[in-house]
Amino acid sequence: MVGIRVASQGEPLMDPIRVPPGMFRFTSGDRAGLYVSVLHTFGEANERLETALGIDEVRARLRSVGWLEAIEDDDLTAALDQLHTWNLVDVIQNHSENYRTATEYERRNLQYSLTRQGEAAFAGVLHAMTVLASTGALQTAVLDAISDRLADLVHELESGTDRRVFTALSELESHLEALRGNTKQFNGELQRLLRADGVDLTVFYEVKAATVAYLHEFLTDLEYRAHVIGSRIQAIEDFGVTRMHQRALRGAELPKPSGIDPGVAWLEHRRARWDGLRAWFLPADGTQPRIDQLRQVGRRAIVTLLQVLDRITESRRRSSSAVADFRELARWFSVLPEQDDLHRLWSTAFGLNSARHPHLAHCDPELVSHTASWQEAPAVEVSPLLRSSGRTERFGRTGAIPDVAAIKEARAARAALERAELQAAWDMLDTGGSIRLSAFGELDHEVFERLLELLGRALGGAQEPNGTRRGSTADGRVKIVLRPSPDGGTAELKTRRGVFRGPDYIVEITAPGPERRHPSSIRMVETQAASGSP
Repeated sequence: MVGIRVASQGEPLMDPIRVPPGMFRFTSGDRAGLYVSVLHTFGEANERLETALGIDEVRARLRSVGWLEAIEDDDLTAALDQLHTWNLVDVIQNHSENYRTATEYERRNLQYSLTRQGEAAFAGVLHAMTVLASTGALQTAVLDAISDRLADLVHELESGTDRRVFTALSELESHLEALRGNTKQFNGELQRLLRADGVDLTVFYEVKAATVAYLHEFLTDLEYRAHVIGSRIQAIEDFGVTRMHQRALRGAELPKPSGIDPGVAWLEHRRARWDGLRAWFLPADGTQPRIDQLRQVGRRAIVTLLQVLDRITESRRRSSSAVADFRELARWFSVLPEQDDLHRLWSTAFGLNSARHPHLAHCDPELVSHTASWQEAPAVEVSPLLRSSGRTERFGRTGAIPDVAAIKEARAARAALERAELQAAWDMLDTGGSIRLSAFGELDHEVFERLLELLGRALGGAQEPNGTRRGSTADGRVKIVLRPSPDGGTAELKTRRGVFRGPDYIVEITAPGPERRHPSSIRMVETQAASGSP
């Protein structure tokens, strides 16, 4: 007897379950095909609500499930007895029939039906074959269905009946089970694809490219869908999960055939399913949701697949190796018939042409005898260009040096003018004391830009306890002090490009150079003197 711990993905572990011995023994051995076909016959009968079959009925229906071989009564009886020994088939007597002969009684008296263990064993085989034949998928439609069922459940909890709550909860659990099953199977296929080495690079490339497109389509808006589902789960949590399950239990209308209340186990199963749903989208312990893990797996798979596709593409573009090149060159040498063609191929492949510098002579040819050997004669300088372009350098006259004095004077004059304009702007902004910002009135736009620069540096600095702010230019020559006005007025400055409005700060600007008083500050001081204000 083998012990396993059963838990759906995202659900807490249940107590260990003991698998009955020999439960799947019928799937192996020489007569495994007959055993599976017999159980399949009983499974088909259960689909038609026929709970018991006689030996003649079992024989007649074996052909419908794919068993085409002829079978004797003794062999079929022995197979049924073996299944009965394994506690997969139950044998009962049929007392409701009238038997005319002893032979008829012997053949029709015994009836066979599946036990609970037999039903579970055959269901396990069917599920295994279904998993082997199915393909996993990442379906955004399932996520949308989960979101819609949650919305319906919220609505039914507010104003619906218990039956509708049960229906919505059952549909929600079925969609969650489909999401879990498809995701696990697709993830397994995806990991096998990442490890696979395709023989046919063309097919391999197409499969991986299609998988990348499929993953990208699924991951699009996945975060938004997960957020919507999480918010609707939280809405149900606020209503009360226990209340929801109690209403669904009343709507399920469970029977009590053995006198034992099935509601306890039903509620426990519902709570486990709900914990699984929360583990996927809104974990109660604050851990990472499974849907985020799925998104990370999908993104990593896209990166890995793209890297594999790049390697396949590069392998297609990669030039042949040096060994292959020399083998191909050797094949060309072997097929050329003429000696001249061989020399031309040699010269083309290796660039070993005849020398191009025999026409070059020593700078003073009279010092070298024409009978001197080349080993004894002094070397002749050969230009590097002779190898690449077939010609030597030709030195011409040196170009005239341009006179840049005029350019330097023009640049110096322009720099002096810019410095003068900048100094003039600072002189115009020098307040010579504290004035209101509104006292500047109308300014040239260039001067206004300098003022805005100073205001920005002051407002970007730290504020003192009394509200004063200080700033300066990058070189520290021009300084500004801003103080909030006591009346909180609004300043309005005009330029040729528009009107600036802002808080009417008390401004004090100090610029380098001779002390000057801006006309606006003089007007402000005169106005204050006339009004008697400080």
